[in-house]
Amino acid sequence: MKKISKRARVLTGGAVLAGVVAGTFGAVSASASAPAAAPAAVTADAPARNLTQSTHLTTSAATKAAQAALDAAKKENQRVSVAVVDRNGNTIVTLRGDGAGPQSYESAVKKAYTAVSWNAPTSELAKRLEQAPNLKDIPGTLFLAGGAPVAANGAPVAGIGVAGAPSGDLDEKFAQAGVAALKR
Repeated sequence: MKKISKRARVLTGGAVLAGVVAGTFGAVSASASAPAAAPAAVTADAPARNLTQSTHLTTSAATKAAQAALDAAKKENQRVSVAVVDRNGNTIVTLRGDGAGPQSYESAVKKAYTAVSWNAPTSELAKRLEQAPNLKDIPGTLFLAGGAPVAANGAPVAGIGVAGAPSGDLDEKFAQAGVAALKR
């Protein structure tokens, strides 16, 4: 075998390296410029037996109920906050009346949540604490009068909570005014 000079080896190695780099760059450029194949669309229609439907108040209806509760409190010169939550306990609307205490906002939300969770007025639920005192430990609940459930076809769809009046009985009276407004 013939011995190749150092200069020839360097030139040959450089040429081979240049060819490899050019080939790699060309492959990368080609794949970067070619559009990627779109993944096949996957659709999965669930059979009706796997679905459930639920009823929720519209924002308009929730606002109407909250305003009716606030108006009932104003007629009796009470400064309250009103909250309306949906079936899942999510707040739909809150109204803080002029001069309502800072604690009333959160209390109204918790009363509404409690009322819809058990589909019962919170005054009734407060009485249940005698038999089950640990109920009060459930996060987000408040077992004081002032919450009223809203039902459709016997199932709870919302809760209205009122807080800030000097008694829970007044709060609940105003919450019931909100429920009554939905029936008109």
